[in-house]
Amino acid sequence: MKPEAAPEWRTSAWLNTPEPLSVAHFRGRVVLLHAFQMLCPGCVAHGIPQAQRVAKLFEGAPLAVVGLHTVFEHHAAMGPESLRAFLHEYRVGFPVGIDAPGPDGDPIPRTMRAYAMQGTPTAILIDAQGRLRNQVFGQYDDLLLGAEIGALLVEAGQQRLEATGVASAAGHCADGRCEADAGASGQNPLS
Repeated sequence: MKPEAAPEWRTSAWLNTPEPLSVAHFRGRVVLLHAFQMLCPGCVAHGIPQAQRVAKLFEGAPLAVVGLHTVFEHHAAMGPESLRAFLHEYRVGFPVGIDAPGPDGDPIPRTMRAYAMQGTPTAILIDAQGRLRNQVFGQYDDLLLGAEIGALLVEAGQQRLEATGVASAAGHCADGRCEADAGASGQNPLS
């Protein structure tokens, strides 16, 4: 399956960031989008702590962790002020967008519908080119998530090297490996 462009996020507001964010804003970086609800037990027990661990573990890497508060039930109990207090209490420091309400009384928010999410928590991986690479509803295994993020970071790094011509000067790179160029001498430069 060929990766397709990730749908843009349709939000009504943003918290923990001075400006609205978009998929395009993160071009060149891998994105973990964590969709959650404040009253979702799986989000509070697993999803949010996992997103916080990823943000801490990959700090300094070309990876962004972004939250999406996508409310499809108990709308009155999960408004923006309640969310602001929730983020403070749970020490969520990454940016969080509030999913825009569905049209014409549709209880499913716009971004949730655009990504065909089944519910919360949902973790979405977007590559450095803005393409949807994986989407998991429910508990995402930590080891699998870390491996997938690592693979996307390697891929993004390779794309940056190829774009600057560094990879071609160093040798041939494919499948996550780079072969050293023997150069004019025919000797392996690593020997």
